[in-house]
Amino acid sequence: MKYSNSFFLPILVIIVFACGERNTSSNVEAPGDEKTGKDKLLTAGSDVLQSKNPLKKFSTYLDGFHFYNGNINAQMEAHHYVSQLNEDLYQAIIFDGNKEDAKIMGIEYIITAKLFATLSLEEKRLWHSHSFEVSSGSLIAPGLPDVAEHELMEKLVSTYGKTIHTWHTDQQRTLPIGAPMIMMGFTKEGQLHPEMLADRDKRFNVSTKKKKENRQDIPVTKPAAGADAWQKGQVRQLVISHKPDSAMHKHQ
Repeated sequence: MKYSNSFFLPILVIIVFACGERNTSSNVEAPGDEKTGKDKLLTAGSDVLQSKNPLKKFSTYLDGFHFYNGNINAQMEAHHYVSQLNEDLYQAIIFDGNKEDAKIMGIEYIITAKLFATLSLEEKRLWHSHSFEVSSGSLIAPGLPDVAEHELMEKLVSTYGKTIHTWHTDQQRTLPIGAPMIMMGFTKEGQLHPEMLADRDKRFNVSTKKKKENRQDIPVTKPAAGADAWQKGQVRQLVISHKPDSAMHKHQ
C-alpha cells in the first residue's frame, strides 16, 4: 500500500520519541561547576510551568554528516532535530549527540527547490544539496519504520540546506569559541570518511548500504546551479572581523 506524505508527517512526533535512539554522547564535557540544588529546582519548576511551544515542533530526528566549507577532510556527525514550518521550509537544531549531555553545534535551514530558485546567485553559494545524502543512505531518521523513513527521504531528496555551526565540539572545544562556520554536505562516493560512517551504523544498528538499496526508487534530480559551490572552488566562509561592514546596513 502506498501512503502519502500527509499521512506520515503528522505522526512523526509520536514515532520518533517512542522509538528514537539515545546512543551517542556529546563529544566534549563543558567546564563549570555542577548545578546547585536551587538551579535544579528552578529547572524542574520551569519544565512544569512554562510553555515550550516552539520546541514541541522539533519532532523529526535526522542523523547525517557535515564538513567545513573549504576543508572536506574536517568532517563530523550531526544530529538534527527538525521542525517543519510549511511545505517548503524547515528549520533544525543541530547537536553533537542524542543524549541529555548533547551540545548545540549549530542550526540548519532547509528549503525546497521552489524556494531555492528564488535566491540570488551569491546566496545560493551558501547552500548545499541533499540529493546524495539521501540516495547514498548516509542521511537517516533513527527510530522511524523503513516505510515512513522512505516517505520522508522522498521529500528531502530535492531540498537544500544552509548550515552554520557555532560550537566546534568535533575539535574538542569545550566552549563555543571561535568563528561560526558554514558547513557543506557530501555529493559523491569516497568523500565521507568510511570509518565515521561505519561507527555511526554500528551505534544505530543500521546499514547504510541497505538504505541506499532501498532508496533506489527515489527520483534524484541534478542539484540546481549555484548549490554546492565549493565543488567549483567558490568557497564562502565566515570570519571574525573588527570591521562592522556587514552590520552597518541592518535595520536602516
